[in-house]
Amino acid sequence: MTAGLIAVLVLLAVVVIMFAFNKPRMDAVALIAICALPFTGVVEISEALAGFSDPNIVLIAALFVIGEGLVRTGVARQLGDWLIKHAGSSQVRLMVLLMIVVCGLGATMSSTAVTAIFIPVVLRICQRTGISAGMMMMPLSTAALISGMTTLVATTPNLVVNSELVRRGFDGLGFFSFTPFGVPILVLAIAYMLIASRWLPVGEPQAASVRFTRPSMLDWVSRYNLVDREYRLRVSVRSVVVGKRLESLDLRGSEGVSLVAIQRGRTIVQPTANTLLNAGDILFIHNFSPNPDVKSLQDKYGLDVLPLTGMQFTDHSQDIGMAEMFVPADSGLIGKTIVDSAIRSRFGFSVIGVRRGTVALDHNLGAEQLKLGDTLLVIGPWRAIRNVQMIGGNDLFPLNLPTEVDEVLPVSGKSIYALLTLLMVVVCMATGILPNVHAALIGCLVMGALGCIDFESAYRAIDWKTLVLIVGMLPFSMALQRTGGVDLASEGLVWLTSGMGTHVILAALFLSTMMLGLFISNTATAVLMAPVSLTIASQLQASPYPFAMIVALAASTAFMTPVSSPVNTLVVTPGNYRFMDFVRIGTPFAFVVMLVSVLLVPLLLPM
Repeated sequence: MTAGLIAVLVLLAVVVIMFAFNKPRMDAVALIAICALPFTGVVEISEALAGFSDPNIVLIAALFVIGEGLVRTGVARQLGDWLIKHAGSSQVRLMVLLMIVVCGLGATMSSTAVTAIFIPVVLRICQRTGISAGMMMMPLSTAALISGMTTLVATTPNLVVNSELVRRGFDGLGFFSFTPFGVPILVLAIAYMLIASRWLPVGEPQAASVRFTRPSMLDWVSRYNLVDREYRLRVSVRSVVVGKRLESLDLRGSEGVSLVAIQRGRTIVQPTANTLLNAGDILFIHNFSPNPDVKSLQDKYGLDVLPLTGMQFTDHSQDIGMAEMFVPADSGLIGKTIVDSAIRSRFGFSVIGVRRGTVALDHNLGAEQLKLGDTLLVIGPWRAIRNVQMIGGNDLFPLNLPTEVDEVLPVSGKSIYALLTLLMVVVCMATGILPNVHAALIGCLVMGALGCIDFESAYRAIDWKTLVLIVGMLPFSMALQRTGGVDLASEGLVWLTSGMGTHVILAALFLSTMMLGLFISNTATAVLMAPVSLTIASQLQASPYPFAMIVALAASTAFMTPVSSPVNTLVVTPGNYRFMDFVRIGTPFAFVVMLVSVLLVPLLLPM
């Protein structure tokens, strides 16, 4: 053992200890490694930084951006809605569909992001059906982890292993090379969770009470007595308002009503003075007059009254927002009426309710003089509401937003563009028409050109911590190979399994990778173990692909502890889990995955 190898191993041990205690944070440890490795004399600083120019680093960043496009356009939310619709109140159906949907979506985007998206979906379903969230959160995290075993781009370790194959002169793995292993493992996971879930916690999730403390739009409809003041009126073909501009009607001055929004087909139109009314338009009307009378409006303008239960606010919450605003001490609105304040002209939203203390005012709101401390319920475009949040001012202070704000899409109506872009990228990768990184970069540009994502959200979507972590660990792979550390590790594994057959060697490699993943991230594990696996293949004069695949599958087998993966960590609180819940449920299944992988890999990827 050379002095260089000893220095590298000591530094690696220090790095692993820092990873295990998560102090400092992982990306900081990676930067420390980049700075410290050149002092061993094994690699130059230019080589330590070479990972920043690795195409796979760019590919991973591009995949983060494409995944964000799917979230922003509502593709992920639509899958959640589909799940709610088809799962019903059946716990078995919910678990099966949830795991299939999560694994399918995770095949093309970050498993951590998929988990974060579906946690509120599952909590909402559990609250509605009475199913314990603890019964669903671990199946969610398990499916998200298995999604990493389904495609080449599903998780970072797959790309790391593929990069090592290419670096050594072999053809890379195909886009669907992982699918024959991931699908059977998912089927087994569903069957296993249907049985093992009976030992999961059935108590109320800790996060549920926090998550649902904010009021909903329906709560405000009741709290501000809006049912008798809000109307939906459809413009009939015989109506006298067809073809007229809103400014010529002066509904506020002549009728004491405010037009909140116009539904035109499936589109919500924000009314302005120049808006022309068409036959078939549905008008959302707020009546602030002392004696609201929808019949007179109906007869005078030829409008059809449609039912309004309050659900319409929630149904259109992607376009129409609500918020509670507070009148502060230095507000210029104090002493003015809502009409005189011209709130709609100034802010872009309308006041539809006023609370003074705990009492909702239900008389003539248009003539009511505002006082210090009044709480105003406003309705209008989310953009206008957020402008007050961001810009602020002396007249109104944002007080409260409804729960629906969490599900408002930054980009609505463009999910089909995001899906088509994703399909294009997958086809290019799967057929080899373009290199993976080239296809992903083109996908990012297409999503940007179609308005699915912008530069600011794209930069925010990239998990820079993961990228820095990979770049920081790559020099260790190089250093261990140069100093003979990789050969030493591979020879040790071969010696330990000498005469026991190929399956035992693959099992030992799988177990080593899986156990190392208990202490450091699966990405760092893949960086360290991929060279070892390929060296073992070379020593055995065997195909490198089964050994590379074993490492990739083992790196995603992070079921055993809540800190094995960020995916597990995310579900701990909403599922009300303890550390031992993962040990009890995850450890047996981890060994099931190892057994299946060791049997399937040499069968589908001959040695």
